[in-house]
Amino acid sequence: MKKMILLAAAVLLTASCGQKEGDVFQTVNAKAAEEYLEPIRPAYEGRNPSWNGFARKFLYAPAFSFETADGAVSYRYTVKDPKTGDEWSFTADRPDTDLSPIWNDIHPADVHLTVDALDKDGNVIRTVGERDFLRDFPFSGPYPGKARPYREAAMRAALYAHRMPAMQSWKTNYVPDMSYCLNAYPAKIGGATLRTEAFIAQNIPEYREEALTIARHCAQFLIDQSRPEGDPLEFFPPTFYLDGAQAFQSFNKGWAMVMEATKAGHGFLDLFNACGDSLYFDRALKIADTYSKIQAEDGSFPVKVDFVTGEPMNDGKVTLELLLIYIQRLEKEYGITKYASMKEKAVKWMTETALETFDLEGSFEDTYGTGSQPYQNLTNCTSAVYASYLLNTGSPSEKDIKDATDLIRLSEDQFVHWDYLPDEVTGVREIPTPSTFEQYFCYEPVDDSSANMANAYLDLYAITGERLLLEKARALMDHLTILQNQVTGMILSIDEPVEYFWLGCNYFSFTTLLRLAEATGE
Repeated sequence: MKKMILLAAAVLLTASCGQKEGDVFQTVNAKAAEEYLEPIRPAYEGRNPSWNGFARKFLYAPAFSFETADGAVSYRYTVKDPKTGDEWSFTADRPDTDLSPIWNDIHPADVHLTVDALDKDGNVIRTVGERDFLRDFPFSGPYPGKARPYREAAMRAALYAHRMPAMQSWKTNYVPDMSYCLNAYPAKIGGATLRTEAFIAQNIPEYREEALTIARHCAQFLIDQSRPEGDPLEFFPPTFYLDGAQAFQSFNKGWAMVMEATKAGHGFLDLFNACGDSLYFDRALKIADTYSKIQAEDGSFPVKVDFVTGEPMNDGKVTLELLLIYIQRLEKEYGITKYASMKEKAVKWMTETALETFDLEGSFEDTYGTGSQPYQNLTNCTSAVYASYLLNTGSPSEKDIKDATDLIRLSEDQFVHWDYLPDEVTGVREIPTPSTFEQYFCYEPVDDSSANMANAYLDLYAITGERLLLEKARALMDHLTILQNQVTGMILSIDEPVEYFWLGCNYFSFTTLLRLAEATGE
């Protein structure tokens, strides 16, 4: 059914060409506005605590956990735009209800919410809560279309990475060219190198041998740098390489981010698929074996550990979407089922911990990993990616679909910007949109965050056939084709200098563009 719906997308889009674009988007935009009135896992339902204490903006009607006041019979909610003086208000019988009664009336703006407790005569007893936030722009298509066909954009992005001097350096070297400073992350960037070159080898015949040489040399580097057999983290490649290669790396000396090894594992699998050498497949399985050995009985894993001893830095636990997707791939693509017990325990932990609390925080290599308050660093890189895992189990349950929908809406609510308020001084919108921000601790647009969202939208679209989901995916990926350098093909990862071009981000961007090409026929 999923594949049929995806393949039918092109037919749907072709059929809609007979309609006026405005008519199509009138329906789609109305659907979006209706959905934005539905709060996302509000605390008053009792399923989870309030998750939005650190939230900066909202697309879906939010609810806040303000406390009741003695003697209050009702509560007045007032939202004000301080710049224009516009106000919107309603009264409810509790202080933690959502803002749906006025939500779609509020124009996009930085607003101030006040909740006042009222007595039986309507007098204010006291203010029980206040909150500043951005009432963000809703989805409102049509958006500017793609700058070039999706497949062409994807191939140009892959070729840009292949032609980078630091990538070409692997042809004659077995160590990374550190002029590309992000080679300081072997598991992440090395894994992305393998994946990119395996893709080139399989899709552009004239570059096949060159790409395989690059990938083989990089793979050997990862193998040489991995922990030896018998160590607690045997066969894991390092998260970090060379002290001081990045300004923020010194505090990471000697540590490893536990989930980063999955990225190298995917690279080994891709290289095996491209060249058939079982060395790489065996290495991917050995990485999975180590995960199975170090998993705690409750299914959890630490965030960061000593690379030699395996001892955790602290009590922090990492979310397991990356591991689950890795196991899922081994099962689906290669029929490997020996990790079923590890998967079962990991699913249980994710269900009872991450989903129950709705705390979908990130684990990034450039943060200290010393722990943070709950919900302090939410990210689409956890919530949207876990949603995709749930929707790709083969036969997702109704609960899986509902949980995935909540996760996708959380990701959009907190990280997707369909438009952006102009700067007060210049009147210029400083952020290109539509785009997706990565995490609270790195609140900037990142290309693979848009790819995360597009993939999640497409995964849910494949099950529901809801046109709005397809249009959201298209809008985000169309924008990446607009940002793409017309000369080089580079899709900049983040609003930073070119040296912050992340190979892993680029890989997920161009493979998502290809997926959209297949889904739409464009």
